[in-house]
Amino acid sequence: MRETVHVPLGARAYDVLIGPGLMAEAGALIQPLLPRLRVAIVTETRVAALHLDALRSGLSAEGIDSVVLELPPGEATKGWAHLEQVTEWLLDQKIERRDVVVALGGGVIGDLVGFACAILRRGVRFVQVPTSLLAQVDSSVGGKTGINTSQGKNLAGAFHQPSLVLADTDALSTLAPRDFLAGYGEVMKYGLLGDSAFFEWLEEHVPAMAAGDMGLRVAAVRRSVEMKAEIVTRDETEQGERALLNLGHTFCHALESATGYSDRLLHGEGVAIGCGLAYELSARLGLCSQESPSRVRAHLKAMGMKTDLKDIPGDLPGAEALLNLMGQDKKVVAGTLNFVLARGIGDAFVTSDVPRDVVLGVLQDALRGN
Repeated sequence: MRETVHVPLGARAYDVLIGPGLMAEAGALIQPLLPRLRVAIVTETRVAALHLDALRSGLSAEGIDSVVLELPPGEATKGWAHLEQVTEWLLDQKIERRDVVVALGGGVIGDLVGFACAILRRGVRFVQVPTSLLAQVDSSVGGKTGINTSQGKNLAGAFHQPSLVLADTDALSTLAPRDFLAGYGEVMKYGLLGDSAFFEWLEEHVPAMAAGDMGLRVAAVRRSVEMKAEIVTRDETEQGERALLNLGHTFCHALESATGYSDRLLHGEGVAIGCGLAYELSARLGLCSQESPSRVRAHLKAMGMKTDLKDIPGDLPGAEALLNLMGQDKKVVAGTLNFVLARGIGDAFVTSDVPRDVVLGVLQDALRGN
C-alpha cells in the first residue's frame, strides 16, 4: 500500500512517497542521495518522542549515522530565533552543501528547516519526513519555506524544493483527533479549489478515514499531493495559478495573527473556517449560489470541526481590525489584497476585484454568528 507522486521540476524534481512503514525504510530510501553516510535531523520534542527512534533505526539499518537537534513544539518556534539556532547548529555539525538534512515533524519544522537549508551555504539539500496530515498533504510539498515575523505569517522565506518527501501514513495514527481534523482542513481545500469529484469522495469517505482506514488515508493524501504537484509544476514560484492553493488562507492568516499564533486556533482549523468565509464572500458577490457555502459549512460540522468564528475560544478583534490584519498578507500586490473565490465547489479563481465593504460585511456577520 504505497503510492508515489513525482514532482517534475527539471533539475529540482523529486518524488513524494506515501504509505505506511516509510520511516523504517528511510535508510534505503535516503541513502542514494548521500555523498557520505551521515545526516542531520531537526525535529521537535513531541514528534521526537513518537518517531525519532523509528527514523534513526531505519537510517542505522543502512549504516547511516545521524545527529539530532530537538526544538520546542508549537508555531512560536517558526521565527527568527530558532532559524538562527538551526542554521548555527548545522554549521557546527559541519553540514556541507551536498549533505542532506532531514526535517522530521509537522509544518512548523518543515518550513523552518527548509528555510535554514535554503540559506545555509546558499542551498543545502533536505528531505521532508512530515508527521502531521497537514504537512503530508500541503506544506512538505512544493518548496515553500519560511518563518513568521511580528508583522504576519510566512513573511520571510524562500522557495527551496526538497530532494525527497517520505509521507509515512503510520504517523497519522499518533495524532490527537483535533490535530488530524485540523490537517483535514487542507485536504478539503483541494476538493474545493479544483476537484468537485474529490470533494464528493471526501463527503462519503472521510468518517471512515478519520476513524483510521489506512487505504482511505493513503488515497486522500495521494490525491491532495497530486493536485498540489500539478499546480506547483505549472507555477513553482506563485506568479499566478499557485495562488489557488491559498483558498481560505487570507482569512486564516488574519485569524491566526489575531489569536497570537496560539493553540486557540490551529492552522488547518483557520483554513477550514477561511474556506467557509471565502465561499460566503463568493455567494454574496453573486459568483456562486448560497448552496455552496452552506454545503462547506455542513461538511465541517459533520466532521466536528471548527466552522465559524464563534468556535474560536476567547475574544477576537472587530471586523475592521481583522480586515487590517488581512492587509498584511503576503498576497497583497501593489497595495491590493488578492482573494481566492469560487464559482462553485471545485471551481476557484484568484481576483483582486472585491469591494472592501462586502468583505467587511462578511466579517461583521461572522463575528455576530450570523
